[in-house]
Amino acid sequence: MRRLLLKLSGEALAGEGDFGIDPRVLERLADEIRPALAKGIQLAIVLGGGNLFRGAALQAAGMDRVTGDHMGMMATVMNGLAFRDVLRSQGIGADVLSAFEIASVAEGYSRDRALLSLEQGRVVICVAGTGSPFFTTDSAACLRGIEIQADAVLKGTKVDGVYSADPVLEPNAERFESLSYDEVIARDLKVMDLTAICLCRDHDMPLVVFDMNEPGVLTRLIDGETVGTRINA
Repeated sequence: MRRLLLKLSGEALAGEGDFGIDPRVLERLADEIRPALAKGIQLAIVLGGGNLFRGAALQAAGMDRVTGDHMGMMATVMNGLAFRDVLRSQGIGADVLSAFEIASVAEGYSRDRALLSLEQGRVVICVAGTGSPFFTTDSAACLRGIEIQADAVLKGTKVDGVYSADPVLEPNAERFESLSYDEVIARDLKVMDLTAICLCRDHDMPLVVFDMNEPGVLTRLIDGETVGTRINA
């Protein structure tokens, strides 16, 4: 693997809390990223925003879906700025590229700009999702991965792969080491939303779901060790 797209949920950035950004989580993630970069890996990251804004309850109370989605996109910008500054404070070059115009805070996303930063050895943090409502950050991650011709999309979660059911609620749930895209769809496994899975399937983009909290997990994955659940054709 030479170029990777890493998807991290906003909830993961909250650490043990239910809300906000835990600086210790960002520092630990930076510690995971550094050795990967030292191996010559080019890394782009897509962040969610659920740690700062969850629109479902507000939408249920009458908020317009489009407004809620725009607010969620802005939450990802906040996460991206925080992560960029932690990376830079540890000597890791990083750029935030936003899917919608926010010139005084971040550069606009373009494929060429992202590729230039990657070739320079900088981490590219893609924020604001796809820039359009009705699309999740999972879909944005798969889209960006395809655009930059990543070797794989990595989804860092709080569990060590894909299970037949929620392993927290179902202790006997089956864990999968590998799956096809069609199996994920047929079994209705909650890996990513259907749009994201279909994007990966249609463009033959490998997807790896793994526990981002395992120390050294990125390096192990890059070195070819079987980590998490791999999804491909």
